[in-house]
Amino acid sequence: MARASQSKNRKRSSKAPRPRARKRVTPSEDQLLGYYKDMLLIRRFEERAGQMYGMGLIGGFCHLYIGQEAVVVGMQKAIDDRDAVITSYRDHGHMLACGMDAKGVMAELTGRIGGYSKGKGGSMHMFSRDNRFYGGHGIVGAQVPIGTGLAFAAKYKGTDGVSLTYLGDGAVNQGQVHEAFNMAELWSLPVVYVIENNRYGMGTSVKRASAAKELYRLGEPYGMPGEQVDGMDVLAVREAAEKAVKYCRDGKGPYVLEMMTYRYRGHSMSDPARYRTKEEVAEMREQHDPITNLSKVIVHAGYKTEDDLKKIDKDIRAVVADAAEFAQASPEPDSSELYTDVLVDA
Repeated sequence: MARASQSKNRKRSSKAPRPRARKRVTPSEDQLLGYYKDMLLIRRFEERAGQMYGMGLIGGFCHLYIGQEAVVVGMQKAIDDRDAVITSYRDHGHMLACGMDAKGVMAELTGRIGGYSKGKGGSMHMFSRDNRFYGGHGIVGAQVPIGTGLAFAAKYKGTDGVSLTYLGDGAVNQGQVHEAFNMAELWSLPVVYVIENNRYGMGTSVKRASAAKELYRLGEPYGMPGEQVDGMDVLAVREAAEKAVKYCRDGKGPYVLEMMTYRYRGHSMSDPARYRTKEEVAEMREQHDPITNLSKVIVHAGYKTEDDLKKIDKDIRAVVADAAEFAQASPEPDSSELYTDVLVDA
């Protein structure tokens, strides 16, 4: 179920739009299994990263994506190699969904030369041109103008590319976000702003931090359409993503998607998350977990048995174990790396 806001060529109403029912396209067996494997890889990778952080193998800040996997997996299935992805500091899941190798991502988390940024970026700052992933940014909201710039570049070069620019609910009231919104609409840039609303900006509920309660409508003053989506349902995300990406690729300008999601862990590994109850987290896990719910769909359809899914889980755990082993075996960067990758030659 999604809520939609159409701003262009329509008089705005102060009332919230009614949810619109969509006729869902039934995915194939291969598609469902692909979604399942991609989300499970992110989940197992993040669980292992949390363990390694607790062991002192990962330093600095580390923001886990556990619970939110359906958002990036569903969005990624709607784009191709013309398109760019950029996000904030909760970025490991986005890297894996973009096709970046788990070994290189884990090695970067541990600050090793085998990492995507040669061990110099850590959890929040790694990139891959080959996978068209542009970060990983530690400053709240800073990626939004950059993502808008990626959309400008696509339009300027005529590539038909779209920029998926992710941000959290805690970033939506940053001034630079609204400056980017204005510019994107003014120049009809092909950018989808994906607001991952996990209910808490660090430790503050979005209800307390934002005067705007329906974040998908934040683009309305600029004439930008938006939609609220169940971000715990990978199929709902995929449908909304296809609609938004097509809108942008057709030259109609930017689009806002508010993904209603939830993180099971604290804001970062140093956050005990005492601002919410254990019962709240348990309810989300038991009733809305994106991986568990998709596994039920797969089993009910007769595509796989519970034992088959356990085998998939075992294989994915092996991939993550190999990544962890690689990360610990990879050497630390030489001190000379302090002077590399500082400037890009024109």
